[in-house]
Amino acid sequence: MQTPRLSTLKTGLACRCPRCGKGPLFKGYLSLRESCPDCGLDYGFADPADGPAFFVMSGAGLIGMIFMMAFEFTVHPPIWVHAVVTLPLLVALCLGCLRPFKAWLVAEQYVHKAAEPTFESVGKHGD
Repeated sequence: MQTPRLSTLKTGLACRCPRCGKGPLFKGYLSLRESCPDCGLDYGFADPADGPAFFVMSGAGLIGMIFMMAFEFTVHPPIWVHAVVTLPLLVALCLGCLRPFKAWLVAEQYVHKAAEPTFESVGKHGD
C-alpha cells in the first residue's frame, strides 16, 4: 500500500503518525506508542534517543540566554527576578518544544527509513 508522503514538519508539530498523519504518536508526554491506532504503522523503527533533548536544550538555552542578557542589561533587575521570571520561562520553553521536536525526528526517521547500522566488509580486513 503506497501512501502519499506527508510533511515531516506538519506531522511533527501535530505529534501525529508520520505515515497517515491521523493517529497519535505518543501515549504519554514523551512515550511513543507501539503502533499507530489508525494505520497500524509499527513505531519500532523510531529511536531518537537523547537527540531531541540535546537540541531543544541547546536552542532554548541560546535563545533564553540572549533574552536574559538583554533583560539584565536594560532593566538591571535583582537576581531573584531572574529566578522567578527567567528560569520558569526557560523550563516552559524546553518542555513546550521537546514533544513536537521528538515527533519531528521520528517523522524524519520514518521518511528516511532509518535503521540500525550494519557493518559489512568489502575488503580483505574482515576475513
